[in-house]
Amino acid sequence: MIPSSQRKAELRAGRLAARDAIPAAERIERSLALAEHGLNRIEIGQGRVVSGFLPIRSEVDTRPLMAGLRSRGARICVPVILDKERLEFRELVPGAELVPCGFGTSAPGPEAQVLEPDLMLVPVAAFDAAGHRIGYGGGYYDRAIARLREKGQDPMLIGIAFNCQEVASVPAEPHDIRLPAVLTESGLRHFG
Repeated sequence: MIPSSQRKAELRAGRLAARDAIPAAERIERSLALAEHGLNRIEIGQGRVVSGFLPIRSEVDTRPLMAGLRSRGARICVPVILDKERLEFRELVPGAELVPCGFGTSAPGPEAQVLEPDLMLVPVAAFDAAGHRIGYGGGYYDRAIARLREKGQDPMLIGIAFNCQEVASVPAEPHDIRLPAVLTESGLRHFG
């Protein structure tokens, strides 16, 4: 029997290769379609905090979605890796200077306000129809969500991916946090 960590690594590599194979211009079009679906379906109140992410490599470009949510009154933040265990979410305001933050990511510097998200747009390497996800293997989001829940908060979670990142089944481990929904270029899908 293949260990779940090895199976996850294989699924991650396969789905990231499929995502990488999408031509850049098509990725832009798919990202815009995803943003349109998201803006039609995501309800977020004035002043509520949304954590998005700035795209790296061939990820979905969430900037149009984040800009649309900001125009509706949401406060936007992005993750920053603090150390091998922790993320914090720093407010992203128009014109903010971005600094390198590890793993090829960038975010506002330490002077930016740290926020706790009401809605988290979660990057996904692979996902299945039960809402199980594979990230990049560091467990940062699982730990960040668990910490928020320990503090009595329960942010809404929406995975962000392209359709080609769906797999038949993701091996779920006890520490993995299931996503109730995933947003792709085809729309917002809720899982049971």
